[in-house]
Amino acid sequence: MKLLSTADLKPVKGIRYSRVHINRLVKAGLFPKPVKIGPNCSGFVEEEIDAWLQAKIEERDQEAA
Repeated sequence: MKLLSTADLKPVKGIRYSRVHINRLVKAGLFPKPVKIGPNCSGFVEEEIDAWLQAKIEERDQEAA
């Protein structure tokens, strides 16, 4: 399992959302929750981010059909 920081989401996964926007999406239940690994450190599970991206792709494809 690999954890990604908010800063890693852009270069690794192409997610260009700001930290504030990601936090809003998490609170709304629209983005995977981060895992707290220390008092000032958290990360997103890469597999959960991949699943979220796949769901977005499937959502797009269903709208196009």
